[in-house]
Parts: sequence; C-alpha cells; structure tokens
Amino acid sequence: MRITIVGCGSIGSRLAKAADDMEEVKRIYLVDIRKDLADNVAASLRKAIVVDSVEDELYHCDLVIEASSQAAAKEVAPKVVARGVDIMIMSVGSLVDDDYRNTLFQSAKEHEAKIFIPTGALCGVDGLRSASCDEIDSVELITTKGPKSLAGVQYLVDKGIEVDKIKEKTVIYSGPAREAVKIFPKNINVAATVSLLGLGFDRTKVTIVLDPAATSNSHELRFEGKFGKAVAHTFNVPEADNPKTSHLAALAAISALKRICRNEWIGV
Repeated sequence: MRITIVGCGSIGSRLAKAADDMEEVKRIYLVDIRKDLADNVAASLRKAIVVDSVEDELYHCDLVIEASSQAAAKEVAPKVVARGVDIMIMSVGSLVDDDYRNTLFQSAKEHEAKIFIPTGALCGVDGLRSASCDEIDSVELITTKGPKSLAGVQYLVDKGIEVDKIKEKTVIYSGPAREAVKIFPKNINVAATVSLLGLGFDRTKVTIVLDPAATSNSHELRFEGKFGKAVAHTFNVPEADNPKTSHLAALAAISALKRICRNEWIGV
C-alpha cells in the first residue's frame, strides 16, 4: 500500500513510524503546513517522502490518513473520496455538520471510497455500535481532564475560566455533543465518534470535568437500550509531547491502519 499522512504532529508522526515498520506499506507521503515537521519525520524513516499537498500523489495513493485538525479534515476529505481513494479521519469532530457529513458520505459511496474512523481514546464503542442495531434510550459521555489538557481553549478563555487556578473538580461543560465538539475541537473527538455510532449529535449528552488532580484523561461512556445497560471507563495516559492527545488515540489509529492494510477484521 501507498499511504498519505496529513499532519506530522503527535499522532501523525507515530503513525508514520508504525507504517514504516509494516511490510504491507510500500511508500509514505507526508503533508504538513509546517514543512520542517514533515521533513524531520521523513528523515527518520525509510519509506517516507514529503509532498506539498494531498493531491500531489493522490493518483498513486491507496489510503489517506488525516491526523491534523477539523479544518484540515473538512478540506481534504471531499477531495480524497471524490478520487475514489479511502480515507481515515482522526479529527472526527469535522463531521458534526450534518449537510457536510451527508454530502461526504454520499460522495464516498458514489466513488466507491471507504471512510474509516478509529475508536480513538475510548473503550466500549464496539458495544455501542452493536446496541445501535436496536433501540437505544440514552448515551452519555463524561470526560475528565487535567488543566494541561484544557489550556488555551477559547471557550474557557471567553468565560474567564483560568484552568490553572481551579482547585477542585469542576464541571466546565454539560450539554449536547454537537456543541461540545465545536467548543473543544482538539479535546473531545471521541464525542463525535459516540454520536455517529449512537443517537446523533443532539441526543448524545457530554459532560466535561476539569480535575486539577487528574494525571490522566478519563472517558466514561454510559448507554442503555433494549440490549440492557453498559458502562465503559477508560483512564488514558496523555501523549508525552501533547497532553491534549491520549496515547490510546494514537494506538487506535495504528491498530486501524494494520487492520486496513492486512484486511483483518477481528472483532469488527
């Protein structure tokens, strides 16, 4: 396979390293608005080269992996699927706009392109996916993060919330997933994944808790319906170079890439 990775940050660079070690991957194309980041990653790998844009090698590419931002995903994904090329989307929050998402999915169907969305930093989504084949009554995601994970979020700045000065557990958001994904674009992509699998963005409840004592990012997924009730609690270790990203999110992307390349779908 030939793959293109858009974004050479924490997840993108880790994905590139994993792909470089996979015998199924023949070539890796790297794209980043900061060319120096892409150059640094490519220099440490055997199969990688840096290109200026996704379109440069799209005719020779089997899979594009977006590991950058919601804005990048919204720009790149339509171009990729329109060429009949598969795409893995890490910035799942980019799919919050219903019209955009429906248009993208329809284009992928028409051009026989696949859209892959990894499980991310959250356990339990396999059960939710299965439960959604029948009636689901409620889905709630409770996320707890430390100050470093929420530093610089514009929503909190506008409300005058100084994350470093909070001394006890504090709910900083509680409401529908649609707003959560828009307000916290780099922090709560798992809410988008849960919404797409279950009750949608408006009926999925999200609660975000700031805990000054938290040493990991925590996601508690609760859902119930005709199947029964389920609770899945994940305590994540943040990536060393990016506290806004959980290590499990990077591992989920690597796992998804291996399954795609090897066409192995155990536990699908």
